[in-house]
Amino acid sequence: MEHITVLLNESVEALNIKDGGIYVDATLGGGGHSELILKQLKKGHLYAFDQDPYAHQRAGERLKDYPNKTFIHANFQKMKEELNKLGIFKVDGILFDLGLSSFQIDDETRGFSYLKDYKLDMRMDTTKDFSAHTVVNTYSQQELADVFRKYGDEVNAWKIAGEIVKQRPLETTFDIVRITDRINRNVKGHSAKRVFQALRIEVNKELDVLSDVLEDTLELLNPGGRLVVITFHSLEDRITKQFMKKNSTLDVPKNVDIRNLPKPPLVMINRKAILPSEEELEYNKRSHSAQLRIAERQ
Repeated sequence: MEHITVLLNESVEALNIKDGGIYVDATLGGGGHSELILKQLKKGHLYAFDQDPYAHQRAGERLKDYPNKTFIHANFQKMKEELNKLGIFKVDGILFDLGLSSFQIDDETRGFSYLKDYKLDMRMDTTKDFSAHTVVNTYSQQELADVFRKYGDEVNAWKIAGEIVKQRPLETTFDIVRITDRINRNVKGHSAKRVFQALRIEVNKELDVLSDVLEDTLELLNPGGRLVVITFHSLEDRITKQFMKKNSTLDVPKNVDIRNLPKPPLVMINRKAILPSEEELEYNKRSHSAQLRIAERQ
């Protein structure tokens, strides 16, 4: 399936791009957001991060006619560090699209999909050794169950973990699906959906790195700079929502004059998440769980 960028216009519009500004696409992916940013950025510069080498290859071809860009092969957790190396200490907007690209899901060799039988992998950065195969075949039953509960809200986490341990070694995605099909046969939706989500998050440490980089955005953003985040499941959306709320409100003690208090670092642009339009949901089924949140640096 060709990758369709989710909430494309809404998210780039949310950046409130100023020509001559410096912007960061924290998740380059297929290059859809980067392309629309660059179309509006004649004098400024875009820095695009992705830990997937194939994303750089694809987006490099798509964006070859735009000279004012720099690709950085790194997890966005290292955003501040990598930008500082390039002499960039302040930016005017940062965009995160936390979903998988279609080319990652549909590439059988990546092992992200429970609909295809291929070697267990799920690495965003294919240069790393740690994979879903490692997790499934080395974690204890307790460790696996904890991962499935914490990152997938899997109701049968202990049973599934126990079967995985009994049937080791597991080599392919369908080795897991055969277990979940039997244990989750009465569960709504695909039997392996929550387990695969949990494994992907564990392999790529997605929630840990998100929490870390959101803190760094406070230091990186210029006053008036926008933080724009598209999430795709409740765990990452909760982290984003709580971060924005915590940093846009002040806990004011009684009898304290609020005029003497400093402003919170962020102001929320949208209190309720922006969702895909009915039109987008119709032509892009993978957008159904997307939520867009926006905050501005004060």
